Parts: sequence; structure tokens; C-alpha cells
Amino acid sequence: VNRVLFPYFAGFQWLLTDGVDFARMDKVMERYGWPMGPAYLLDVVGIDTDVHADLVMATAYPDRMKHAGRTAIEVMVEAKRFGQKNGKGFYQYVPDKKCPPKKELDPGVHDLLKPVVRGSGADVTDDDIIYRMMLPMIIESARCIEDGIIGSAMEVDMGLIYGLGFPPFRGGAMRYADQVGLQKICQVAEKYKNLGKLYEPTARMRTLAGAGKGFYSN
Repeated sequence: VNRVLFPYFAGFQWLLTDGVDFARMDKVMERYGWPMGPAYLLDVVGIDTDVHADLVMATAYPDRMKHAGRTAIEVMVEAKRFGQKNGKGFYQYVPDKKCPPKKELDPGVHDLLKPVVRGSGADVTDDDIIYRMMLPMIIESARCIEDGIIGSAMEVDMGLIYGLGFPPFRGGAMRYADQVGLQKICQVAEKYKNLGKLYEPTARMRTLAGAGKGFYSN
């Protein structure tokens, strides 16, 4: 589950670098069906925990998960913004005795992230946000099947639904890819190939797409 979650977080970080507002991304991904957007999820998990796990993944899969330079989450940790655990992350949290901490926007975060932002995000559409976050998760899930880490597309999807809160009505990352169509998934991935190997469909994905098949129909 973590192996396919961190490519999703990588998509989030690259979008931040391109100048896309994290609160906007949260809204887009919540409309997609996630119970919480990526920034909020990082706050709940713990941003310092994420930095540690990100290093573990980069060490294990350097060809696609290693990154150069400071990332947005590293900037947050340097500023001791760890998320809900200390009341300030991408959002700030107001304690509530009867309920979970109340999430509020903190304007200072945008200034904090400026050193790692290299764009305005103006030309990034909502569809771009969805694809740039979901494609790495789909492709890494396919790699897990091909590596024999998990036995089937159905098992991947069950793990994502029960382990990550993937939108159940979409059926999981593999089912979602089949619904979109692997041909289109591969075509859209080509648009983002400059972002690196996390956006590179596997050879098996391309074979299935060429035969008009999907993860569930091969």
C-alpha cells in the first residue's frame, strides 16, 4: 500500500512545484472521491513521517522515486510543520474537545513554499491534477502485479479501498484504469513523460492497451 501511495504523493509534490495550490488539489481529489485530499492526508499521517518513508521508497526504487533538491514536504518539516500532531502542517488545526481538530487555511504556508515553486499553476486543469496524481499510483500498482508482490488486479484494488480509503464507487485504481481505458491511460501518460519514470506505463500495460484489454480482462 505504501509503495503505491508514495507515487501519488510524488504527483502532489510536483504539482506544488508547478504552482498548483494545495487547497485546490484537495478539493479536486475529494470531488474525485477520496475521503481527504493529499495535503490533508499528509497532515493526518504526519509530514515528518512522510519524509522518512519517502526516503525509504527512494532508496528502494531510485530509478523513479528518488528526487533531486528540496521538496515541499522537506520544507514543511524544516519549518517544524508536522501536521495535526503539532497543530500546523499544510493547514493549521484548532483544538476541539468534542471533535477532531478543526482544519483552517494558513496563508503563511504559501510564502513558506515559494522557494520550491517554479510555476504559477495557471495552465493546470482539474483533469491534469487527477491524472498527474492517479497515473503514478496506477502504474506502480501494475508494477506490483508484474513483480509478483500481489497476485491480481482485484487484490490491488481491495488493498487500496481498505488500506488507503480509495473511493469504493470507483472500484480501485485498476478498475478505474479499465473504466478510463488502458489505451487512453497510456496516451495521457505520454503527455506527462517529461515528469519521469513514474509516468511511464509498463510494457505489459502497453501490450494490454494495444490488444484493447484491461487489467481485469487480460
